[in-house]
Amino acid sequence: MVSTLLPTLSLPVSRATAFLLGTPLKSFRSHHPLLRSFLASASSLSSPPTPRSLVTMASAAIPARRDLLMLGIETSCDDTAAAVVRGDGEILSQAIASQSDLLVKWGGVAPKMAEEAHALAIDQVVQKALDDANVSESDLSAVAVTIGPGLSLCLRVGVHKARKIAKVFHLPIVGVHHMEAHALVSRLVNKDLDYPFLALLISGGHNLLVLAQNLGEYVQLGTTIDDAIGEAYDKSARWLGLDIRKGGGPALEELALEGDPNSINFRVPMRQHKDCNFSYAGLKTQVRLAIESRNLCTDDIPISSATEEDRQLRANIAASFQRIAVLHLEDRCQRAVEWALKMEPSIKHFVVSGGVASNQYVRAHLNHIAEKNGLQLVSPPPSLCTDNGVMIAWTGIEHFLAGRFEDPPPADEPDDMQYELRPRWPLGEEYSEGRSVSRSLRTARIHPSLTSMTKSSRN
Repeated sequence: MVSTLLPTLSLPVSRATAFLLGTPLKSFRSHHPLLRSFLASASSLSSPPTPRSLVTMASAAIPARRDLLMLGIETSCDDTAAAVVRGDGEILSQAIASQSDLLVKWGGVAPKMAEEAHALAIDQVVQKALDDANVSESDLSAVAVTIGPGLSLCLRVGVHKARKIAKVFHLPIVGVHHMEAHALVSRLVNKDLDYPFLALLISGGHNLLVLAQNLGEYVQLGTTIDDAIGEAYDKSARWLGLDIRKGGGPALEELALEGDPNSINFRVPMRQHKDCNFSYAGLKTQVRLAIESRNLCTDDIPISSATEEDRQLRANIAASFQRIAVLHLEDRCQRAVEWALKMEPSIKHFVVSGGVASNQYVRAHLNHIAEKNGLQLVSPPPSLCTDNGVMIAWTGIEHFLAGRFEDPPPADEPDDMQYELRPRWPLGEEYSEGRSVSRSLRTARIHPSLTSMTKSSRN
């Protein structure tokens, strides 16, 4: 038996659920007092409101919004995370179990090993988030969980836990897009951040430039055609013999401080392509060849045992790599700003989020791009840049207040239910000028984008 777990989009809630799940229309069961209050106010409207007016309506009920308690669960890749957040953005708790030891052992994320680690950690992580927030499941208003994109084996662990809690305590579920959560967590830390805004989402698996036009509505300006910047940082750090237990990116950033960023003439990727797409596979190859040409025995000699001369060579490679990697970001972001302002001249903010956004060198250089174009750079604190439960809970809150959630699972739903997940789930529709002949053939879409679903649900 297969269940479809999707974000339900726009009021009326039951009609949106039917649209997405392909099931007959049914009445929404609202037992939580906050849901009854919210839906009662919504039902008094003469016609279904737009998502923007829904957010405004919900924000007016400040006491009800603060009373909202959202549990967020994140298991899309290699960290098990959970958090409890109030409707007004107060973070009551967050808990995380890292898989850093597995990353070192396997040289990256091994999906089956990651799934097993999630399964071992999920109950403890969720319970810690609840305990630290001093709440129980019965106090919650809803549960938000990542349903994509990510690794199917890992996503399933979080979804199973979320549905189990929702079924027992009769709670609505909000299915969350992982990359939208990275973008929207900035709205939690900066209350002045409103649509439209430009966002760069950078991590180990993603390089994404989007124009955020509204909740659930994005225009994709650029993405990676092969490897993401975080992958390039991690692999380069490993090849340089660095201690990557706390992450390859932070380790390389620290070593680069000792090096000369102009010592090696690495080529900037894709300068011949006048679009906003990214490519880091070639730069990775340049780093590997630079290490080999200098006869550095990084496999046998870790950085902690390197001679002074050897360490300096590695530092020079790290600094030169970082300079070019970020210069590639700057090139694409400058063009993206120009495109975004052409579509939405009222843009005031440039959001940079995702794991790589915690890199201070990256932030400083992207802040220069923002200031040059009269924009304000907005980036979450480092603890909210990497994958975390707070961003899932907050994105769940935004969609919940817009009426986008799924009914509580039926009491007779079997525990071994198989759910439809979204491992490849585009966030937005491609900007026409962003389609490029340089794009990789790996562009097959299993699911329609979140943006297309949001817009279709209003028709």
